Amino acid sequence: MLSGPSGAGKTTIRDRLLAGAGSPGFVFSVSMTTRAPRAGERDGVDYRFVSRSRFEALVDSGAMLEYATVHGERYGTPSDNLGRAREAGAHLLLDIDVQGARQVWQTVAEVLSIFIVPPTGERIARQLRGRGSESAEQLRRRLGNARSELEAAAEFDRLVVNDRIEDAVDEVSAVVAEGLVPGRRLGAAEWRYVRRIIGELVAL
Repeated sequence: MLSGPSGAGKTTIRDRLLAGAGSPGFVFSVSMTTRAPRAGERDGVDYRFVSRSRFEALVDSGAMLEYATVHGERYGTPSDNLGRAREAGAHLLLDIDVQGARQVWQTVAEVLSIFIVPPTGERIARQLRGRGSESAEQLRRRLGNARSELEAAAEFDRLVVNDRIEDAVDEVSAVVAEGLVPGRRLGAAEWRYVRRIIGELVAL
């Protein structure tokens, strides 16, 4: 399970892992949504598109690992994604936000959680500004959200710094190969690193 603030590069790491970089054997967890498909999106590849009634029925039956409402539409991770990965003998790879990760922890007994961070707070700001689609207010809100997400880093099993993408992909692969170490959490040095990035974001 990969998480981290917007602009940290977790989606790029995810795509490299799925393409076979580092260690093979990953299956992407395709999310389910009630929104209409956008141009070019494929059902079962980009999202699993369902009706709201179908989505709510799955929630009521406990068939969702996690779910949320975003801009009036429902999004979530179906539990059968996990079963499909097991049948394929692969690792299910979730690219998920902190709130979704907390829900997964409540429903899955053993899950390896990896928090991706950039080398500096400025890297996050530069990535968000580079998208060119954010107003000044939206950018401030996203930076605030990034700070909140970084505060949650201590809840995760491992921290990976995405300074150079190839190194980050290799490190994530190595962490997955090592497997879940019960009770392992961020050390003092790692937490100081995260706190420094939070401080840099506050100063922006």
